[in-house]
Amino acid sequence: MSDTVHVFWDARVLENDTGAGFWEAAPSALLAEPELHPESAPRIRNMKSVLERGPVADRIVWHPGRLATEAELTTVHTPSYVERVREVCATGGGDRTWLTSTTTVTGGSWEPLLAAAGTCLAATDAVLDGTCDLAYALVRPPGHHAQPSQADGYCVFGHAALAAQRARDRGVERVAVVDWDVHHGNGTQECFYDRPDVLTLSLHMAHGSWGATHPQTGAPDELGRGAGLGHNVNIELPVGAGDRAYADAIERIVAPVLRQYRPELIIAASGQDAATFDANGQHNVTMAGFHRIGGLLGELGRELTGGRLVLTQEGGYARSYAAYCLHATIEGLLGREPSLADPIAYVPDDLTRGDAAIERVRAALAPHWDL
Repeated sequence: MSDTVHVFWDARVLENDTGAGFWEAAPSALLAEPELHPESAPRIRNMKSVLERGPVADRIVWHPGRLATEAELTTVHTPSYVERVREVCATGGGDRTWLTSTTTVTGGSWEPLLAAAGTCLAATDAVLDGTCDLAYALVRPPGHHAQPSQADGYCVFGHAALAAQRARDRGVERVAVVDWDVHHGNGTQECFYDRPDVLTLSLHMAHGSWGATHPQTGAPDELGRGAGLGHNVNIELPVGAGDRAYADAIERIVAPVLRQYRPELIIAASGQDAATFDANGQHNVTMAGFHRIGGLLGELGRELTGGRLVLTQEGGYARSYAAYCLHATIEGLLGREPSLADPIAYVPDDLTRGDAAIERVRAALAPHWDL
């Protein structure tokens, strides 16, 4: 069991200015005080601070990130899309440009976007090189909604997808991506939908498609296509699902599928926006729930991959509580008992809320996996 987490960090990710307004919308003339865009630098500053100052600090080894090259981005994104994003950033100046209704960049965004992608690749390479077993890329913006030629949901480049493709390009035969961000990892799904060499599993709220930039529904019947049929697993959970539902989904669906697939590397898209105080999720997962998620993933990694795990930071928009939930996740990954008390969680967990949803997913997967 690894007793350290190797965290990869590049301060340039903080320089992507997403601005302020009415949450993720444009500013409202009716409001005296605009809010920062939910995907803004303070959320990641708090996460870094908690890891540096919290009880887990002596188990963190910090590593520098780096900038991705455009050639690396085109391993999962189309060259025309990468060029378009670069040009938008180059001509944006100090004003925000909206790639989608929720995703914004400025003239200063290009280098931070490269830093986020490159830092995830640096973490992946470190695990593949044997420098470490357990690597965490602490980056922003998130990446799991970014499709091969489409930005979406705050995401511009697909970090977990880039990591998975990097592993495949370096000879790893079977890669699994486990995504517990509260939103469907539609971008990662889209990158590998017709392929059996990257198994994608996403636990998320049942939000369906949210328009032309996110046509995927995240429903259990989106199982993959062609050779990839059965290799895309969507686990929809109801609003307020809570700690037990997430643990049950991992124990009753994710774990048995992974054990049959036998991945050589697991990549986790680690979001904390399922937290009980996150306005973007409302899934009622507490620090204890994230500790359990981390613990289960750590156990699966040690069982199946010799402990080789790469995690990329995704959502988490309750800027203080998300940082505490990340600390809990890290302690779970390490197999340590929680050492921070939950400062604010109080909503009781509904012990049956996820059962029906989990059974629907198990039924959809029955032709492909023995559950």
